[in-house]
Amino acid sequence: MSTETRTIRGPWRHEGESYRDDLVRVFVNVADEPEHRRFFVECKERLKSRFQQIDIWMTTDPIEVL
Repeated sequence: MSTETRTIRGPWRHEGESYRDDLVRVFVNVADEPEHRRFFVECKERLKSRFQQIDIWMTTDPIEVL
């Protein structure tokens, strides 16, 4: 796991309401396995509840270690 050392700021809208966020980017590299996907889908819901967020943006990318 690693994190960006800078804060990413940006506005967004949800149901007609405007928000401005200070975002932190966290990188977690794991093998592309169904159990890992399930873990992060469930983790996202726990994080949304814990941090009282409407949504949390999680993305996946293929990784090839050279």
